[in-house]
Amino acid sequence: MDHMMFEVGTALILVAIASIIAGKLKFSIIPFLIVLGMLVGPHAPTIGILDFKFIESQGIIDFLGQIGILFLLFYLGLEFSVQKLIKSGRNIVVGGTIYVILNFALGLAYGFVINMPLYETLIIAGMLSVSSTAIVAKVLVDLRRTGNAETELILGMILFDDIFLAVFLSIMSGLLLGGATSVGATIISVGISIGYMLLFFVIARKGPPILNKLLNITSSEIFIIVVFSSMFFIAGFSETLHVAEAIGALLFGLALSETDHSERIEQLVIPFRDFFGAIFFFSFGLGIDPTTLGNALWLALGAVGLTIIGNLVAGMIAGRKAGLSHKSSLNIGLTIMARGEFTIIVANLGLAGGLSAVLKPFSALYVLILAILGPLLAKESKRVYRGVNKIFKWSEPVEKVKKRKI
Repeated sequence: MDHMMFEVGTALILVAIASIIAGKLKFSIIPFLIVLGMLVGPHAPTIGILDFKFIESQGIIDFLGQIGILFLLFYLGLEFSVQKLIKSGRNIVVGGTIYVILNFALGLAYGFVINMPLYETLIIAGMLSVSSTAIVAKVLVDLRRTGNAETELILGMILFDDIFLAVFLSIMSGLLLGGATSVGATIISVGISIGYMLLFFVIARKGPPILNKLLNITSSEIFIIVVFSSMFFIAGFSETLHVAEAIGALLFGLALSETDHSERIEQLVIPFRDFFGAIFFFSFGLGIDPTTLGNALWLALGAVGLTIIGNLVAGMIAGRKAGLSHKSSLNIGLTIMARGEFTIIVANLGLAGGLSAVLKPFSALYVLILAILGPLLAKESKRVYRGVNKIFKWSEPVEKVKKRKI
């Protein structure tokens, strides 16, 4: 106990160093933090006189990581807007539906092929279906593609994917955490989860006038105390209804997204999201025994292969249906391929529900590979396009015409 603060401080310094290295390499910090956690956690190897197990205060770090999940999903809720979905248009709905259904179907098929039980199969399908909003956004900014023709569709599909995530986690929370032992009890549990979610959708649509008055607070100090205290309370209350606490944070963010104070809240949340979010990925790595990764290697590689295929096909279909060129359509699939924070959140829900322990090393490897491979493929999209174009022989003049129109 005397050294707990020093250990936590050491962990944070390591997180900072890993973040600096990732920044210098212009890469996502997620894989760096997960690997770092594995290297210095309780499962770290002892090599001769060198003992890397100096992070023993895992309990407090895990708690800080849980706070990171809350801020990640709270911010996601603030970014999502019911109005945005209504205004986003048919192309985004069609593209998002194609993306989710195709990836979820591949995940279900994969789970059944590797003989996973039903709930584990559903979790795997969910993991394969959710892209990383953080990595996708970073890729678009770093590669200066925010003005590209396909970017609006990419962001819309990510938004649609986020909605799917909220619904999926709500349903799975009811199934796994509701303690239901019969079909009727299961239906009731899932119904409570969905009803709870719909309540916040109604609040987001009808409640802004009241919320605007309640949040009309001049003092930034009092404002942040009120908002964050409410977020933690709602997250905790959600848990009592057997709805994942992270979903409670997301729904609260959704309720505030339509208020006049949403931008002010976003600016306050971002530093907390980034800081505690980094600890979340580090704490996830702490809980992984590197010696178990080998058991999940082939499972993860199979899932990575399916994800690459599924994303490329979904991107091509969505892009072409939206009238984009073959190159722009291919860029969609390459850009949304990365997996990260939300895949791990889905896996953690399965682990919290007492599902197979293999989900942890499986999700770690799956995220590590795609968090590295996804941005690399997006960066090399021109070479990928040239290679694929040699096979399918798409018409180059069509691509040039599309570019002139943009």
